[in-house]
Amino acid sequence: MKIEQIYTGCLAQGAYYIESEGEVAIIDPLREVQQYIDKAQASNATIKYIFETHFHADFVSGHVTLSQKTGAPIIYGPTAEPTFKAHIATDGEVFKIGKLTIIALHTPGHTMESTTYLLRDENGKDHAIFSGDTLFLGDVGRPDLAQKATDMTQEQLAATLFHSLRTKIMPLADEVIVYPAHGAGSACGKNLSKETVGTLGEQKRTNYALRADMTVEEFVKEVTDGLLPPPIYFPENVRLNKNGYEAIDTIIEKNKAFTPAEFKQAADDALILDVRDADSFGKVHIPGAIFIGIDGGFAPWVGSLITDINQPIILVTPEGREQETITRLARVGYDNTLGYLADGMQTWIDAGLETASIGRITANELETLMNNGEESVIDVRKPGEYSSAHIANVPNLPLDFINDHVSDFPSQKTTYLHCAGGYRSMIAASILKARGFHNMIDVIGGFGKIKETNLPIVTQECESSCSTK
Repeated sequence: MKIEQIYTGCLAQGAYYIESEGEVAIIDPLREVQQYIDKAQASNATIKYIFETHFHADFVSGHVTLSQKTGAPIIYGPTAEPTFKAHIATDGEVFKIGKLTIIALHTPGHTMESTTYLLRDENGKDHAIFSGDTLFLGDVGRPDLAQKATDMTQEQLAATLFHSLRTKIMPLADEVIVYPAHGAGSACGKNLSKETVGTLGEQKRTNYALRADMTVEEFVKEVTDGLLPPPIYFPENVRLNKNGYEAIDTIIEKNKAFTPAEFKQAADDALILDVRDADSFGKVHIPGAIFIGIDGGFAPWVGSLITDINQPIILVTPEGREQETITRLARVGYDNTLGYLADGMQTWIDAGLETASIGRITANELETLMNNGEESVIDVRKPGEYSSAHIANVPNLPLDFINDHVSDFPSQKTTYLHCAGGYRSMIAASILKARGFHNMIDVIGGFGKIKETNLPIVTQECESSCSTK
């Protein structure tokens, strides 16, 4: 028996490769599927089944392409209604992979088709569950995403999830391994662990949603409390996963390597997305470009901030990372990339075309400015990060909601933006600059460096300003 978790940090997503006696099952594959085919071929094995835990909202799965390339059937749980050919499993239906058994356990609540797959070893012993977004480590799937699709309230979905957990998952033995679809960083839950594999016994002891004495009313209240609005691209990803999509190879092939002149012309009708690092972007970039760095939480931030999934996009990338960027955009459904600046930003500079920049200062420089009376400082971290600790008297305007609150930023006065480490603040500064706010300055290193200064910090433990020293 071979079980491999193929984890993608940018999406905080786990796909799974299961092999026994020359037969393979893939669970929740990414859109670029050649890696699974290569693994199977290397073992002289055949992909027999493609299991989907539900219609994913946060990424485009590779189920359709993988089925087309291998002939393996796509398996969904009860009530799923994809528009393409798939096998809709019944609750408790059994599938064989070599000497292993996989049982479909219908566990609605996150979505109504959500299904957990129970793996039994060759001796018939329960070995692991592949729980999708039903059960995470430290949390459970948010119950608000499927309201429109099911004509149910989030409270009704949460109550359904409560019963799924307690009738299908919690009765399993403590030693059963839990393989979830996501870890920390995913927007599919509130309190996901950084760990990506655990045991059911650990979850029964530590996961707030699995308390043995919990009532359904308590569960509904705790699971729905504090849910932030889901990213805008989620419904579109569900649509693609339900209806199908172009193969990622086709998306890559249609992209063009633009000369500077061609790139400038294409920019008349497309968004310029610059995915280099924050320092490089700050020093020099093409006017109007938006920064979202490839080496940060790239795809989820694209999905949260570029509101139209069909928006034409042209790219400025680090040299040699063009195809990677196109692929990672396609993972979350942004298929309308047109091409990229050939040979990178230097060719634009060499062509003598107009450039722009965004100023940056250190945390120590910010300390000096604030001690001298500077008040125009904005924290763009998430509300939870801000409430945990922030600079005294500095307001919070989270990057997550910047498109709805652009007018809340000062349009003329020089303003200093910070996040936790400098990634999100540069994104915010780039969005604002593209909309005519040329007065934003980024704080290098963000709050991580600010805490090393003597600026007064307000924490949850103190109601007034508290020194970090």
